[in-house]
Amino acid sequence: MSGRTRTRACPERTCVGCRKRSAKADLLRVVVIEGACVPDLRGTLPGRGAYVHPSLACLDLAIRRRAFARAFRRKGRAGTLTADAVRRRVQQAQP
Repeated sequence: MSGRTRTRACPERTCVGCRKRSAKADLLRVVVIEGACVPDLRGTLPGRGAYVHPSLACLDLAIRRRAFARAFRRKGRAGTLTADAVRRRVQQAQP
């Protein structure tokens, strides 16, 4: 025996809202398309992605801290991003 385990490692990402690490499957990937934050449900949209927990608390915290602009490396006036589509997606996921 080589001492290796056969279980696959689960990729982890950090939520830009609460800054806690979680499994990639538990987070919602967000990308920027034409100046707006868009939820990437399948994780296949091109571009730089930021991850957030699918909860309004984490989303509001990320917006208040301007975490999306920082994660997407936007500066100045270009750093103001709209997250309306992400907010709608999170509200739909809430029970």
